[in-house]
Amino acid sequence: MSGSDEPADLARQMREKAQQLAEAAERATDPQERQRLEKKSRTIRDRSEQQSGMAAGDIYPQK
Repeated sequence: MSGSDEPADLARQMREKAQQLAEAAERATDPQERQRLEKKSRTIRDRSEQQSGMAAGDIYPQK
């Protein structure tokens, strides 16, 4: 893997993890566990979007 592919690959992995957490949240029966998983999924998805922006050369990621 070349150095230029690493940020994009990391962002993809983060999106996959966020999707897995969102799916786990949908299956969770405990409301607190569901909320915890949804929050973690959103956090990781937001970070992956920032990572994608950095990989694309956007030095000002959206918040």
